[in-house]
Amino acid sequence: MHPHVPPGAVDGGPRRTKPGSAGERSEYDSSMGTLDAKGRARLPDSAFAYVDSRRTRRLPIHDEAHVRNALARFNQVKYESEDARERAFRKLLRAAAAYGIAPVGFVAARLREASASADRDLPTGQVTLLMTDMERSTELVATLGDAYPELLSGVRGVVSIAVERASGVEVDVKADETFSVFLTAADALRCAVEIQHALAEISWAAPVRLRIGLHSGSPARTDTGYVGMPVHTVARLCAAGHGGQILVSATTQAELVADAAPEGFGLTSLGHQTFRGLREPIEVFQVGAAGLPSTFPPLRIER
Repeated sequence: MHPHVPPGAVDGGPRRTKPGSAGERSEYDSSMGTLDAKGRARLPDSAFAYVDSRRTRRLPIHDEAHVRNALARFNQVKYESEDARERAFRKLLRAAAAYGIAPVGFVAARLREASASADRDLPTGQVTLLMTDMERSTELVATLGDAYPELLSGVRGVVSIAVERASGVEVDVKADETFSVFLTAADALRCAVEIQHALAEISWAAPVRLRIGLHSGSPARTDTGYVGMPVHTVARLCAAGHGGQILVSATTQAELVADAAPEGFGLTSLGHQTFRGLREPIEVFQVGAAGLPSTFPPLRIER
């Protein structure tokens, strides 16, 4: 479910309007940035974030002013289904990126809602753990200064949305790292790819790239989360990757094969790797999917 988004949650800035010629009424309401019926009818369906089954068109996104307006009004529209809402959400994010708008507050609002409604009844037994870490976060802090917390909040929102959509649960969030759990490896894989795709659709104040690790096992449940070797293993996997890269262990790869991994994903073996603190080498696989980079430097492994 997408959150209520207050007008102040999106970036400000001057709105661009299209003035009419002398003596003629403009097609745009300069105070609200809205179209009249004549101007609206001339726009193609692609100029709207949402078109329902009856061809009713909502949330025009054909220029910067209307994209900003759509971000503020997104929650006021009645959608036919959650899938329809999600498609409109993604289309609006792409439009924002095209105009160089970083709707950090819009995404962060999703994080606040998801956090408020999250089910903290963490699963036990065999699960798949997902960990994310932001590449070059120290450089981002130095570059952005006081603007970094807002960017970090937006990135956390992207992760939270993807975890929620994939039926996972966020276990912990610390600084620029997140830790989540899933009942199946397939759900965790879908979440990881969704995170990378969603990050790429947003125009951030500075380049943002996450490294992601997945590992399946049976960690011990505590009052606040999980402990045990599966947690250490997924942390090592995540740290070994590069921004934009998704790494999975052989255990997770075996579960994906056994359960028929979702179509459209590929797994490439990077060989058996020895990680500090782990008793035995583990085979590491890189996830491939449309829209994801495929070439990375050697793994970052501390011996």
